[in-house]
Amino acid sequence: MKDARFPKLTHDQVERLRAHGSIDQYEEATNIFLMGDNLYDFFVILQGSVKIHDPTSSLIIVNHGKYEFTGDSGMLSNRASLFNAEAAAGTVVLRIHSGKLQSIISENADISDILLNAFLLRQQKVLNEISGGPKLIGSGKSPEIYKFRDFMEKNHIWHTFLDIDTDTDALELLSHFQLDKDDLPILINSSGKLCKQPTIDQLARHSGVLMDFEDKVFDVLVIGAGPAGLAASVYAASEGLGVVTIDGESPGGQAGKSSKIENYLGFPTGISGGELANRAYIQAQKFGCSISIPHSATDLSHDGDCFTVMATNNKTIRARSVIVATGAKYRRLPVENLENYEGSGVYYSATGMDVHSCKDQEVVVVGGGNSAGQAAMFLADHASLVHVMIRGNDLGSKMSDYLVQRLRASDKVKIHLSTQITEMRGAHHLESITVATGVENRRMDISNVFSFIGASPQTSWLGKHVAMDDKGFIVTGSDLRDAYTHMLMGYINRDPAAYESSIAGLFAVGDVRHNSVKRVASAVGEGSVVISKIHRYLAERS
Repeated sequence: MKDARFPKLTHDQVERLRAHGSIDQYEEATNIFLMGDNLYDFFVILQGSVKIHDPTSSLIIVNHGKYEFTGDSGMLSNRASLFNAEAAAGTVVLRIHSGKLQSIISENADISDILLNAFLLRQQKVLNEISGGPKLIGSGKSPEIYKFRDFMEKNHIWHTFLDIDTDTDALELLSHFQLDKDDLPILINSSGKLCKQPTIDQLARHSGVLMDFEDKVFDVLVIGAGPAGLAASVYAASEGLGVVTIDGESPGGQAGKSSKIENYLGFPTGISGGELANRAYIQAQKFGCSISIPHSATDLSHDGDCFTVMATNNKTIRARSVIVATGAKYRRLPVENLENYEGSGVYYSATGMDVHSCKDQEVVVVGGGNSAGQAAMFLADHASLVHVMIRGNDLGSKMSDYLVQRLRASDKVKIHLSTQITEMRGAHHLESITVATGVENRRMDISNVFSFIGASPQTSWLGKHVAMDDKGFIVTGSDLRDAYTHMLMGYINRDPAAYESSIAGLFAVGDVRHNSVKRVASAVGEGSVVISKIHRYLAERS
């Protein structure tokens, strides 16, 4: 049976692609791209074969034959090549520049379906089944290392983590490079270059997740790549608008931290928030949207015709309209020494990366929303017991009924109402907690706490430019009447449209918006609908 990761194009499809590329012939075996290359070309094999392999090992991924093609989903962005591609002697290929691939995908539905399906399957295979990629070396108990690993996992960056606490290979590498533990963390990239104590930005730049934009005025700038921001990116790009999207962490927002979403339309068996976000991330790029991570907005100005957003990495982005989809972050537990254990016992998501440290142990999940319930059910498959703790006395007040029923039915889950954590202890990693129930204070030997409490809108960077409610959520549309009319700016003989803020042309969607419904489906709906409002705004300004 033919492997779906490596389909063949038809003769007609190859003939159509010829108009977009050039024919190359290799008399000798030749590397046509190398591991770590950015903006590498796309190849269709016309004669002979192209071997895709890992140069750091003997692993051969595939030998492409006639009418098969190279590439993966990283080609839609600026991500680096994961492997070497070597054309055998006598091979003839159709070479297409990476910059033309998006337009080919947009214009040819049948070719698009084949390429994108293969790209997604190849990415899943690499991430889930193949060891390799850049090496990250450090302690599995280090909060700093946790931030790196969390960033790489949520951005689907292929890598290998070597834990100096448990992996002899990690210690041997340190000895080989004449390094010690004071040099940690260490990143060894795909070309073998070593970087001591790298930053997240350096890692993102190397992998191609962080990218540069053209110096021009875009039609739309989307700030935030959660469900609302990604939906807005997909619809704006698919309708021909010039759109660019930035996010400070990873695609998916809070939804990206959900281990399994079962009530999202069209996925009867559920889908992880990370996978849903990754598919939307690729979908937006398919239509030509450029997405850069980590890029956080730090300031906003408006001259009447154009918005200017200052962002991290010393970037200035100009756009005719802006969609704020920065969402909300989970609040921190009100425990005095909490910062000592964030990333070393206290976590704000529950993913596969966290499972090994929870195996056969008791863990705590704090929170009464859907994300907390999904995390508890996910962890129950690995931990000996999951304690779900909420401050209130009704688990069903904020959590969907199907999750409440599953938690109550599971013999691996224990629900604690009217309970909160008051103390945390441990030398270098969380070792125990104290919980208060109103009746007693009780110590528990717990080394992993997963917190999903409350939500704080990510709007501090806007200062006082935009009307917000007393909690910092952006007020939009008809809610701006009466109390906020004095803050309206830039409106010409009309009222603010749905999702439009107190500044004409600045829109807010998803969890960051006042009175929004905190669900993935509603965020996606807002992100898609707001594009019609953007069209009207741009038309009135043209």
